[in-house]
Amino acid sequence: MKEKIKAVALFSGGLDSTLAAKIMEQHGIDVIAVHFITPFCGKVNLEDCKEPQDTIAKEAGLKIVHELILKEYLEIVKHPKFGYGKNMNPCIDCKILFLKRVWQLGQELGAHFIITGEVLDQRPMSQRMEAIKLIEEEAGVSGLVVRPLCGKFLPPTIPEEKGWIEREWLLNIRGRSRKRQLELAQKLGIKNFTQPAGGCLLTDPTFSIRLRELMEHEGLDLIYVNLLKLGRHFRLADNVRLVVGRNQVENSHLRQFKDDFVFIEPLNTKGPDALLSKEASGEDLGLALKIVARYCDDSTNVIFKIRFSKDKSQEITVEEPLPPQEVERYRIG
Repeated sequence: MKEKIKAVALFSGGLDSTLAAKIMEQHGIDVIAVHFITPFCGKVNLEDCKEPQDTIAKEAGLKIVHELILKEYLEIVKHPKFGYGKNMNPCIDCKILFLKRVWQLGQELGAHFIITGEVLDQRPMSQRMEAIKLIEEEAGVSGLVVRPLCGKFLPPTIPEEKGWIEREWLLNIRGRSRKRQLELAQKLGIKNFTQPAGGCLLTDPTFSIRLRELMEHEGLDLIYVNLLKLGRHFRLADNVRLVVGRNQVENSHLRQFKDDFVFIEPLNTKGPDALLSKEASGEDLGLALKIVARYCDDSTNVIFKIRFSKDKSQEITVEEPLPPQEVERYRIG
């Protein structure tokens, strides 16, 4: 009986990774799509990062597993061996980590090789010929990575040499145009996919400004990284941050963090909830309340409830908000 060949596929839910996995699956390879969830997936609750990948995989007829990759990922963002891209995206270090982890999982699952949706020269940092070779070597997976969309431009892989796959299955797509991928998606009936880099906040310029500022002051941890996804951020002192909600949904998310911060909410008018660092002085608190008042529906004589801990709270009235130009002095990003 012929051995069933199995592969693990790096799966973002984007067009390229979906096509790559589907091409191999249609040629009889048992494909397991692996979706890595990082602290920068874009959702405050990391469980929510499983969508839309679950839906996309289901529509494409692919099996999918989700893997959290958190502390290791924060470390490469702090100290990327191969540097950052245009913003705070450590693309080469990221791909090395993903290939290491997906192959560890693949060996546990009995996989023979790895699939990625990479296209040669599509991304200037991580998808150049020399970068592809470097990434494989650093990840310890040289020769084990099959790139169905551009494989005809690349040297033969171990799966080809062992007869697990045929070179004629591979395509010769190169560069940034997605015309051929879109044509192939239509042919394969793939209609649903995420946009390129749409799920990684590290490619977002505004988020990157906040992240750099965070690293200069509080450092990186999961609580603060998640807070960067929410609200308006203000630096009141070297160790004092204020986060002000922008809508009811964000207010609800901010409440999840209230045990780690001083929690501020207006009582006599509609307005944002806010979080203030517990290191804040009385002067910092007064400034924070004047900033939050600026965003309340009625910004004069606002009564705030300040919760310092589960057992300690007080009410303070702010007669006048901070003027808009003064508020912007403290704004981050």
